[in-house]
Amino acid sequence: MELLALRTFQAVVEEGGILAASRRLNTVQSNVTSRIRRLEAELGAELFFRKGRGLELAPSGRVLLDYARRMLLLERETSAAVRLVGESVGELRIGAMETFAALYLPSALKSVRSQHARLDIRVQTDTSAALTEKVLAHKLDCAFVAGPVVHPDLEFEELIVEELVQVSAVDADPVLQPLILFREGCAYRTRAIAWQRATGHAVADAMEFGTLDGILGCVSVGLGWTLMPRHVVEQSPHAAELAIRTLPADLADVPTGMIVPRHAPSMVALRTLADAISHGNARRR
Repeated sequence: MELLALRTFQAVVEEGGILAASRRLNTVQSNVTSRIRRLEAELGAELFFRKGRGLELAPSGRVLLDYARRMLLLERETSAAVRLVGESVGELRIGAMETFAALYLPSALKSVRSQHARLDIRVQTDTSAALTEKVLAHKLDCAFVAGPVVHPDLEFEELIVEELVQVSAVDADPVLQPLILFREGCAYRTRAIAWQRATGHAVADAMEFGTLDGILGCVSVGLGWTLMPRHVVEQSPHAAELAIRTLPADLADVPTGMIVPRHAPSMVALRTLADAISHGNARRR
């Protein structure tokens, strides 16, 4: 049984079809179809029910999916363990919230680059919820998210405690303005909505933006208010136009740290990255 066939099978399941899987695997549909057919012939079982142009996972396919995920995880862990013998070479896939990436990652990545020059570093930003799912699916080696994170398959290492503050334009009354948020899955979103309700804001509406600059830019011109880490606001190009109000500790204090798969092999570069963030935050204080 080839790993390529298992990887193709997993892609078809996760992407929901042959076409989407072929795009993910950067191959043509006929290759995906032939790999699935060879896998079914090898196992002597039908893995999918064909319904028109769609596919539905058959009982045999559900069994194989569990084993395929475990086998492909073992393959990734083996590759990681081998590449970490001697020099740190290979690929390091990092995820981070946009606010964290803007404030803490640049100097930390510089430290990683200086100590692990042959490492190929890839970074993507997303919400805490989405990043957690990507680490669980082994699409990321680590992610920096708002915590605490309690999950049987993840380890969470607290690195900093962010202070959330209420942010509005200098001359604006946030009680009379809509809330401006990151999209669903942002850890700060729940706290902002809770604060909105607790303080009886007259405007219950909310606007969503996908970028940090977009949110703070709109807040700075009086279009709404938001919750954001104090350090992010203070270092924003819009800082002069923004007013900061403190929050109760139960809403303000957000433990933030690194999550990794619980049974993943130790990566020296991840330790370098975590230490750089902790030391950088200590100097910032």
